[in-house]
Formats: sequence, C-alpha cells, structure tokens
Amino acid sequence: MPKIKSLLFGDREEEWSYKRESENIIVGYGYKKFSKPPVIGKNPLLRSNTVIYNDVTIGDNLRTGHNVLIREKTTIGDDVLIGTNTVIEGHSKIGSNVSIQSNVYLPKNSYIEDNVFIGPCACFTNDRYPIRVKYKLRGPIIRQGASIGANSTFLSRIEVGEGAMVAAGAVVTRNVPPWSLAIGAPARIKALPPKLRVPNNI
Repeated sequence: MPKIKSLLFGDREEEWSYKRESENIIVGYGYKKFSKPPVIGKNPLLRSNTVIYNDVTIGDNLRTGHNVLIREKTTIGDDVLIGTNTVIEGHSKIGSNVSIQSNVYLPKNSYIEDNVFIGPCACFTNDRYPIRVKYKLRGPIIRQGASIGANSTFLSRIEVGEGAMVAAGAVVTRNVPPWSLAIGAPARIKALPPKLRVPNNI
C-alpha cells in the first residue's frame, strides 16, 4: 500500500514532511490499536490543522478548509468540499459532489447523499434525549440534491427528502418531504416554489 504522504503529494516526501509539520496536518490519527490508515484519492487539498482519523475512506478531489476534523469509519465520495471548523464525528457516509460550508456539525451515524449543499453553521444531532435515557444514536439522512440553509438546526433521525430545501435558521423537528421547503422555528413544511425545483448547481 502506498504511503499516505505519497498519496497526497506524489513522491515529494520532503515537501509533505514540511507541510505536515508547519501546518499541523494529521492524516491517519490512530484512535485505537490496529486501526488502519485512511485511504484518500487523487488531488486532495488539505489546509492547516486538518485531522483525518484512521479507518476513513475518501475519494478524489477532497478539499478542506482549516481546522477540519473527520473521525473514524467515515466514507466520503469524490469532489467534496468540507469547510473550515467543520466536524464529522464518524461512522458516517457522505456522497459525491457535496459542499459542506464552514462550522457545520455532523454527528455520528449521519448519511449524506450526492449533490447536497449544507450551509454554514448548520447543526445536526443524533440524540433526542441527551444523557437522560438510552437512545440509539441516529444522525440525519439528507437525500440527493437537498439544500440546507445556514444556521439551521435538526433533531435526531430527521430525513430531508430529495431536492428539498431548508431555510436559514430553521429548527427542523420532523421529516421534510422531497421537493418541499422547511421554514421557521419550529419549521413548517411548504410547497417549494417552481423556480426552486431545479438541481443544485455545485
């Protein structure tokens, strides 16, 4: 298996060593014994203070902002942007052609399909009754082509349907049907205007 530094920067080992040390990039954080180094595709761009745990699989053309954390058992497709200060807690799956903006929180057991946009400071949860009762942790399911507005908040187990939109600042407490609009706090479900019934242009 090729070394991680070769996967990221070809054979420029000296350049990789300098970049890793000077920008505090960690690729392959060993969170437990016998965990396996991450597998990363071609042409990644990792900015300073990015941390990628072991047991992670990532496709081609990953781009991260600064201070990004990607935890174990996460699978990420091709052409994905993960913005500054975003946390992906692990045991999650993210599709291809996905744009995750800065300061997004994705909890354990999140599922994001292809061509999804997630705006800055969106916060998803996976525990409906935090630390009070036993609860099976389930993050969001965001279906293909959905668009999530900035500063929106989601209870656990929420599914956002294909092509749906969630407005900025919405507090989403129930599932959002395909090609619908969720707006308000708590969010109300409305018909998506015809001009918005188009694919995401990511």
